[in-house]
Amino acid sequence: MNTLAHAGPGPWVLFFPLVWAAVIVTVVTVLRRTGRIGPSRGRGPWGRPAHDERSPIALLGRRFAAGEIDEDEYWRRLTVLEEQFGRSAGSEGRTR
Repeated sequence: MNTLAHAGPGPWVLFFPLVWAAVIVTVVTVLRRTGRIGPSRGRGPWGRPAHDERSPIALLGRRFAAGEIDEDEYWRRLTVLEEQFGRSAGSEGRTR
């Protein structure tokens, strides 16, 4: 007859969470190195643009960069667009 009482799952209970943590870290590392996730210039998750490149704000920025409109016109129109689309002025990093 076995005289030892069952003492619970033992130290092996930690093995499975550690294996899953290693699998998750490996998958995230591989995806980041292949460029599928993670920070990249102007890109959001899965390589998509972080913002719509055809948005009115992006179009306004391109027109300003091309010299089609001056700085005062840019700021006036940007203020209107931010109010319309609900973006706060602080999120753009404006100093004006």
